[in-house]
Amino acid sequence: MNLTDKQKGISLSLFGVLIITPDSLFIRLVDIPSWELLFYRGLIPLIILFIALISYYRKNFINSFFINGIAGLFYAILVALGNVTFVLSIQNTNVANTLIMVALTPFATAVLSSIFLKEHPSKKMWLTILSCFLCVLFIFYDSYQGGRFIGDFFGFLTAIFIGGSAVVVRYSKLVNFLPSLLTSKLLTLMIPFIFINSISDLYEIDMNTLYLIIGMGACLCLALSFMTLAPRYIPAYEVEIFFVLETILGPVWVWLVILEAPTSKTIIGGVIIILIILAYTLSELKKSRLL
Repeated sequence: MNLTDKQKGISLSLFGVLIITPDSLFIRLVDIPSWELLFYRGLIPLIILFIALISYYRKNFINSFFINGIAGLFYAILVALGNVTFVLSIQNTNVANTLIMVALTPFATAVLSSIFLKEHPSKKMWLTILSCFLCVLFIFYDSYQGGRFIGDFFGFLTAIFIGGSAVVVRYSKLVNFLPSLLTSKLLTLMIPFIFINSISDLYEIDMNTLYLIIGMGACLCLALSFMTLAPRYIPAYEVEIFFVLETILGPVWVWLVILEAPTSKTIIGGVIIILIILAYTLSELKKSRLL
């Protein structure tokens, strides 16, 4: 079946977000310090991507990194920095503050796309982004705590880095950025060495934790691969609007496995966000005469 660019972009974005939704659960279950966790969030995807890419490119594996050029290196740096600022945000503020800041990603992506790519979101897209963000504010309003500027600032930087990486992919949309994603994972696992007390700390984990780390890394690798490919087919801000679903569906996994029930606001806001994104997606598909 031949898919249009719109279908490919929406499918990659949606499946990528759905695959990454258990990430919050894995972070809760993997009981290790943040920097060690960041190391493994770089290592496991690095191994999986390395095996997949070397099998795909074979003799052209090394050349695939040079094809991406400066844009590929810039993308890798942005993704790695986004990983670091996310951890720093979590360490310096509460989860609600971080999630609100990260929910600004579609806004940041839309602004960056307008400035650097001259791809201006439609009024309907702006309305969708604003509606989703207001729902996130509704969900976390009671949990938000002021006076945590440093953590909030790092959360805001995370939104900019994530949005910026998607814009870079969109800018060079004819290029496969998966080799650059591999580079970003290498940078991600190298950064924690600056902060961990001892390398031996990385090996002091039991088998159950190791299985969880591998599962987390596999989901992260597959999801990021899809989200990296998606901006080749649809505008970057359309990709990132799906990212808001992770904020909503993540607590559902925690509820199902750990039995940590979400609040009524989470359920109400989550349902509204899902309906908003579903309505926008169906509208775009109908406009393209795909349904």
